[in-house]
Amino acid sequence: MEKRDSQPGGKNPEKETIKTALGKAMAICAKSEQCSNDIRSKLESWGLSAPDSISVIDKLIRENFINDQRYAESFVRDKYRHNKWGKLKIAAHLRSKNLDPEVISNALSLLDDDQYRQMIADTLNAHRKLIKSKNKYDLKGKLLRFGLSKGFESQIIYDILNEID
Repeated sequence: MEKRDSQPGGKNPEKETIKTALGKAMAICAKSEQCSNDIRSKLESWGLSAPDSISVIDKLIRENFINDQRYAESFVRDKYRHNKWGKLKIAAHLRSKNLDPEVISNALSLLDDDQYRQMIADTLNAHRKLIKSKNKYDLKGKLLRFGLSKGFESQIIYDILNEID
């Protein structure tokens, strides 16, 4: 007796799962910018094995659905403009996505240093109006902690706070 596939039409269920996952991943990438790490975790949460996830991600990269450099540049622009994050906080978030350090530094280099410094000064001045302090020392301490929490470099914060005097 001849052995038959248990699936009608002789389809391989594993290939169908990969094809479905590829389609879903393409739809996600078409809607918003994604990095390879985010898609990898989504694929694995859908039950794909690591080798199958890698093959799907490779196909997405070849067809330009995923581009980590483009993702990093978009992430930097968005967090800088909309959230007023500093370079340190942005870089930390990108590192948590397992992006290449060179990709991160290239994306951060797109920020203009003069505009970046002005944004920090504006952010600190806006926050200065909202806080209460006993004296200048207390005010500078609160502004320093706020600036550090936003991911600004401490040396730039010090320089700006010394200009406030």
